[in-house]
Amino acid sequence: MDSAVNIETLKERLPDYARDIKLNLSAVIKHDEASGLSLNQVLGIALASAYATRSPDVVKAVLGEAQATLTPEESNAARAAATIMAMNNIYYRSTYMAQDEEIGQMPARLRMNVIGSPGVDKATFELYSLAVSSINGCSACIVSHSAAVQQHGLPKAAVQHVFKIAAVLNAAAQALFIQGE
Repeated sequence: MDSAVNIETLKERLPDYARDIKLNLSAVIKHDEASGLSLNQVLGIALASAYATRSPDVVKAVLGEAQATLTPEESNAARAAATIMAMNNIYYRSTYMAQDEEIGQMPARLRMNVIGSPGVDKATFELYSLAVSSINGCSACIVSHSAAVQQHGLPKAAVQHVFKIAAVLNAAAQALFIQGE
């Protein structure tokens, strides 16, 4: 991984019309005591979010920023959250949108073993899953993971910070897409 690619280099690549996103990147991709999140959790949330944006440039920047801090297990858990939530968010959003109680009550019968053994503590994996669910727009999963984060003792400010990280990284990916890079 090119360590020269990081959040700062990503900010430099964003166009002028994304000035707010540049400023917000600096604000959200750092340790924030008020949120109750560690720097490792923030970077893992950012990595899971980056994968969910599907933007190679955003992924490279977050990987460059996080590589010296995240453990291999944390990086792998971020990838696992982005992958499993890609499936779950579609499934659970669809069962909700079908507005058919019988379909909603049917067992999913989809393998989700990584949720039980993600390689990081459960609270951290819930944070990663919440970020991805936010980007993917699954209200059922957002409700579930938001509640789980709080049940693990993290404050509402942690949930809000997850939403901010996901929103800003998604906006950065959008700006790069619009720019045509």
